[in-house]
Amino acid sequence: MTDAELAYELAHEAGRQLLALQQTGRLAGKELGKEGDRSANDFLMDMLRRHRPDDAILCEEEKDNPDRLGRNRVWVVDPLDGTREFGEGRSDWAVHVALAIDGEAVIGAVALPGLGLTLSSQNPLPPRPSNQPLKMVVSRTRPAAEAVKVAGALAAELLPMGSAGAKAMAVVRGEADIYLHTGGQYEWDNCAPAAVALAAGLHVSRVDGSPMRYNNADPYLPDLLVCRKELADAVFAAL
Repeated sequence: MTDAELAYELAHEAGRQLLALQQTGRLAGKELGKEGDRSANDFLMDMLRRHRPDDAILCEEEKDNPDRLGRNRVWVVDPLDGTREFGEGRSDWAVHVALAIDGEAVIGAVALPGLGLTLSSQNPLPPRPSNQPLKMVVSRTRPAAEAVKVAGALAAELLPMGSAGAKAMAVVRGEADIYLHTGGQYEWDNCAPAAVALAAGLHVSRVDGSPMRYNNADPYLPDLLVCRKELADAVFAAL
């Protein structure tokens, strides 16, 4: 199984298991979210260690092992991105499985189980038609001031949404044009979405235009821009 196939299969299956858990109605709220984080993490860690025992792993739910800094292949995983949304029974949550090679988001898969989709860098979607008016996805609970400012400058409609993966994939899927985030993230929040968006031909960068780099000593990676390429200059100008 190739790395891309593995990323897809793991994200898809973890998402299927999470959706089944959510739909049982046995748990709700924080308890459901906690159980979802635990069960998805256990599954993904077991499978990665079984199929790629020589690779390093950086995962939100695992204690960080600094040995990864000496590796050129690092799996960057968020077992349940959007735990709050998952616990509330919403659909805007995701599973992220990515492989960073020499610091670049080369391979990634983002499962959107609530929508019945798993998007992958292996099979990128073709370019989506542009939306009129422009749409910008933002956090449904704390939209960043910079994003609101850019939306105003570009006359873009704000589209509130939950997880980072769901927001980035909204741009990949053509439901939105811009995802601008400045409110703080970690590598596991955006590595898989970045890999999928790059494979789809979108612009992906930090908000200062610099490339996204992974497997850093400090995994805090606070800002991200995903947008159609022809909009990148206008976003930077508005910033």
